Amino acid sequence: MEAKREEMVPDRNPRSLFDLSAVVVTSVMGHVEREVWALPGPILQGILPMLNIYYLERIEETAVKKGLSTQPTWCKLWCDIMKTRPSRFESIKCWRTKFLEAFFSNVLRGILDVSSDQRLRDPCFLPLLYTSQHVSQLTIYNMLEGVAELMAKHNQRVLENLVVSLRSLTFRHLLSSSQSTRQQLSLLLHHLIHHGAVNHVSMISWPNPDSSLLVLILKMSAGIWHPGKTLVNQASLCHLCRETSVDQSQKLDQEHEPHLGSSQLSHGLAAGLHSDKSLNNERLLASMPPGFEKVAELARASSETLNVSVDCHLSKMQHSTRSGSCNAEKGSARLSPAQSSQNSSPLNECQKRGKGLTKQKLGCHQRTSKATADSEDLYDFVFAVAREEEEKTLLNKRKNAKEGRTFVNYSAYPTEASTTGLVHTDRHIEITSLKTASRFRSVSILEIVSIRLNRNTCQMLGNLLSSWVSLEKLVLSLNGLGPNIFSILSGLRALSRHSDYHLHVVHISDTLSHVPCMNLVHSILSAVPLLRVLMVSFDLKTLMEWSRPEESLGSSSLEEIPESHLEHLEVRFPREPLQTSLLIPVLKASRSLQSLSLDSAAISCPQEIELLLHALKEYSPVLKRLSFHDINLSHHSKDVLLLLQDPTLQDITFSFCRLFENCTVEFLSEIINAVKKNSSLKTLRLPGNRLGNHRLVTLADIFSEDSSASVCHLDVSSNCIKPDGLLEFAKKLEGYIAQHREQIKFTKLCLSQNWLDQDAVMAQEALWRLRAICSVVSDTWDSSQAFADYVSVM
Repeated sequence: MEAKREEMVPDRNPRSLFDLSAVVVTSVMGHVEREVWALPGPILQGILPMLNIYYLERIEETAVKKGLSTQPTWCKLWCDIMKTRPSRFESIKCWRTKFLEAFFSNVLRGILDVSSDQRLRDPCFLPLLYTSQHVSQLTIYNMLEGVAELMAKHNQRVLENLVVSLRSLTFRHLLSSSQSTRQQLSLLLHHLIHHGAVNHVSMISWPNPDSSLLVLILKMSAGIWHPGKTLVNQASLCHLCRETSVDQSQKLDQEHEPHLGSSQLSHGLAAGLHSDKSLNNERLLASMPPGFEKVAELARASSETLNVSVDCHLSKMQHSTRSGSCNAEKGSARLSPAQSSQNSSPLNECQKRGKGLTKQKLGCHQRTSKATADSEDLYDFVFAVAREEEEKTLLNKRKNAKEGRTFVNYSAYPTEASTTGLVHTDRHIEITSLKTASRFRSVSILEIVSIRLNRNTCQMLGNLLSSWVSLEKLVLSLNGLGPNIFSILSGLRALSRHSDYHLHVVHISDTLSHVPCMNLVHSILSAVPLLRVLMVSFDLKTLMEWSRPEESLGSSSLEEIPESHLEHLEVRFPREPLQTSLLIPVLKASRSLQSLSLDSAAISCPQEIELLLHALKEYSPVLKRLSFHDINLSHHSKDVLLLLQDPTLQDITFSFCRLFENCTVEFLSEIINAVKKNSSLKTLRLPGNRLGNHRLVTLADIFSEDSSASVCHLDVSSNCIKPDGLLEFAKKLEGYIAQHREQIKFTKLCLSQNWLDQDAVMAQEALWRLRAICSVVSDTWDSSQAFADYVSVM
């Protein structure tokens, strides 16, 4: 009865006739879709919020032609279904793409039920298949959820769509996985990277990485894949590889094999078993670098021995066939030991010749020959030799270490022949470059964030980098590299030997620095002179490592930097000296430098800033952006004024530099006069410099009548500004703008983390006045809580 009464109660907000009609229309969109597209714009605008996601996506082109936007509808869908707010730092260009990508990922992982909302389901559409064409970014979490689903046979068309649309692939919070899951992942990466359009691979937040899984992702990203060793079932190869293999085999047969008669048929069939391997071996031997001639000769001898044995075997088969034995083929294919000794004298003679040749070539490499016999092709043979040499080198190093000898000298960054340990690393890099020859497509951006990389992983990554010519950007952050940074440097140095490498951006940041920052910058630029962006950042330094005399990296041990293409340099020092003596050679080699950022450096002597300014003026003629953060400049007022007067700088930042700690009235007026006369300065950032109320009010004189300043962006965040001082500043600025509005180009003011909560009414009035002049960036900052936090850590 209660249910019936509830049904009889009329709705307080009854739907209009238009809404009821729209509901009916949207329920039969499969039959009236074209008619709906033809509706006038105002009517179509009212129907858009009632469409499900599939028809809303299909009507996008029509809506744009009619001057309508579907973005508000997609934004509402995001808020209703995803129930999360995007980060304020995220710039969302298209809500449709953002929603469809998140929808695809959540459905794939099984955390979103399409039946939970009528706007998500439609019997005419498959959710994964329809939305996959809009997915350009995909994140794989935890236990590789969704990988098996994507590789399922019924989702083959979904995978084909991702091969075309996907550009960025991210792995986040991964855990250990089974062998079958890793095989499925290798096939997925093979499709998306080697045959697809993925050019950006990120691995983020992996506290205890599974080494086998990490190596798999890195190698696949670099274009290296060995399906014969990773896949149990060779039928699992993708159809693209199978088609390519068939096409290549047919072309090789047509170009290199003559027409076979009946007498040559058995020989051709048997020889076909080794033709592909011989072709691969010849290609590898042709590309063998200097230093591997003995290995190449040894491998060729092994290949010739195998071919001679096969030829003798085939001659015996043909002789038996001509003698009239109907079972000759079977008998020759499966010979018993007695038959082999009695009936195969030509074969035995050929095998003896082959064994003699092999023994002559091998010499003392018996273990290597055994590895070759068990290997599948020449690749495995070469790497078996290399592994044996590496083991011998490692044993010698350990033996010498016991005798008190030092081979790894960290007093300089490794060159090709600088230290024994690093020569070994470079040799391993060259071997890996052989392995990567004629491999698959690789990505251009690699990011590894919050993943600890051990010694073996760093060596392997260095080897991959040595031939990763398509790589354009490398980001290594919070990886606990320590001394393993030298393996990365060796890989970068080997990469720069390729004339067609594309690496332009390197970002290395970590908690502990094993070497001084400027030494690392110096060595990276020496290794990769074509870099355009270099960012090096460390939080703390390891004093125990730096205190060792044999590992102190002095400037005399560093090689000269060639002419560099560097445009942006950012260095965050772990509270270590600025090392101007090492920074000046970097500036001298980087004539194209446009942006320089120095963070948390200690000024050891007063002349360092002066020397830096002279070097910038002499060697950086096109420098436009200069930033100092957390560097005490309270006693360098003269140098600060020289920077503000520089006619080439357009963006200057003094962030938490304690500029006004010992400030006098004369110094503040000199700063204002310098900015007023500099017409090239566009952006002035002064956050965290104890500006206060009265200095902020005085700073408004930058826009006075006699000013030629062109400042568009002013940042005074974290400067202890109170509401009364901000209101006075706003009124003074209003007066100047009222007098000569056309001359003032002020457009943006940053006021974050100031004491504006002390008087909310006055602060709102000041913000209201300022927003009438320019764009204001502010926040609801609790100054009392911030002060309590500050006192608690004192």
